[in-house]
Amino acid sequence: MNAPKPAAARAPLMSLADALHDLLGRVQPLSATETVATFDADRRVLAQDLTSALQVPPHANSSMDGYAVCVADVTEAGKVLRVSQRIAAGHAGHALEPGTCARIFTGAPMPAGADAVVMQEDTVEVGGDIHAVHIQAVPEVGQWVRRAGEDVTRGAVVLAQGERLSPASLGLAASLGLSHLSVVARPRVALFSTGDELVMPGDVPPEAMKPGAIYNSNRFFLRALLHRMGCEVSDLGIVPDRREATLAALKTAADHHDLILTSGGVSVGEEDHIKPSVQALGSLDLWQIGMKPGKPFAYGTVRRDTPGAACHFIGLPGNPVSSFVTFLLLVRPFLLKLQGVPASRLRALPPAISLPAHFTVARADKRREFLRVRRNAAGGLDLFPNQSSGVLTSAVWGDGLVDNPAGTTIAHGDLVSYISFADLLA
Repeated sequence: MNAPKPAAARAPLMSLADALHDLLGRVQPLSATETVATFDADRRVLAQDLTSALQVPPHANSSMDGYAVCVADVTEAGKVLRVSQRIAAGHAGHALEPGTCARIFTGAPMPAGADAVVMQEDTVEVGGDIHAVHIQAVPEVGQWVRRAGEDVTRGAVVLAQGERLSPASLGLAASLGLSHLSVVARPRVALFSTGDELVMPGDVPPEAMKPGAIYNSNRFFLRALLHRMGCEVSDLGIVPDRREATLAALKTAADHHDLILTSGGVSVGEEDHIKPSVQALGSLDLWQIGMKPGKPFAYGTVRRDTPGAACHFIGLPGNPVSSFVTFLLLVRPFLLKLQGVPASRLRALPPAISLPAHFTVARADKRREFLRVRRNAAGGLDLFPNQSSGVLTSAVWGDGLVDNPAGTTIAHGDLVSYISFADLLA
């Protein structure tokens, strides 16, 4: 009788850092662009540099309500100056008469001959007469004056190609007179979940749910995350746990999308059809990562009908916390690069903050672990008591993750690396 063959040694799991490096190396930014109203460009990615055709502000102006003066006329506190003119924002005054001051308001252009502003709190009207004031503090040249061009100089690149626009960016673009911006086209993403156990909320009331059935939560937060990332989403719903149905869904999605994003079906069970289906229609290039939660993450491509063309595929785990965390750490930077954000600006994680753990982790895990935590009033971190990848409550209760290296225990009071959800969702 022949002895049984020893089991083949499993390849070591790829690290998160290596997986992200490999993933981003497979992405070419989308070439299509579109012009959108500046009002509607929040979180879009600039397709070209924005160069200023003007200087901002266009002229020196007052940053305070007060009086524009020539410093040489105010050599000592208590000096009385006649008010020779009044200048409001949006109106230009005339040259300042020697030995006088101008009543001026915030944003109003400085009159020629004036080189400082005395704020009104440092003045007293002479006998209630607004035509003359006591200057109670000796001003310095440039005091409370915004210089012409101190914000933006003419010809400067104020926003670079690949910049992901923020509300402040939109305001800056508007200050240059730009009502429309050229941005990279939205990634077209096909989203579907797999699993015969999944039911859509509203289709079946809780009391009528079959044994083993669960509501499809992943579809809701993944769709919301994709919209936050500026994607155009085609929601293909729930695909049954059948090979033929999975193949058909992948084929349909590949021809009209830049990315297919799925949830569930990427593990090794007999009912997990995503992996073999992707391999049959293209290639599976990444599978399983040394992180917890999120080990069964997959990346590949699905061939299109056009010869030589392929659609990106990313398969997320079915457990909701695993799906949520892998989206933040891997899908988010993937989508940013797809939209033209330079690789030099992309990181798996935002900069972490060192904070004390007000909890213990006595047993080290073999994988790099991301623990759901919440900051407390004492300046430390509390740990959600159930860190199971199926407990979505932990991601709602928590306000961030502790990035705990593989093989590391945590004692109460240890400094740990904390990353906020606010940074990961920005």
